[in-house]
Amino acid sequence: MICASCGSEKLSRYEGKLVIHFPGPKDSHKSVVWIFPEIWFCLDCGNAGVSIRGGELHVLASDNEGGTVQVPSHSS
Repeated sequence: MICASCGSEKLSRYEGKLVIHFPGPKDSHKSVVWIFPEIWFCLDCGNAGVSIRGGELHVLASDNEGGTVQVPSHSS
């Protein structure tokens, strides 16, 4: 695997545990969603990524009810 940010091959992978909270007052009634993703980090530039398993992704997609969000771009 190669870092998409800097091209380094110095990546480290970990198993993680995250709690997803749905944003905003309209979603405050929703339960949190626990996911256990693979998380990778570039040891040169600090860029990170997450890979979510299919079942967990399905839960997040169904709870999102078709809404989308803008993901901010990170510049070094």
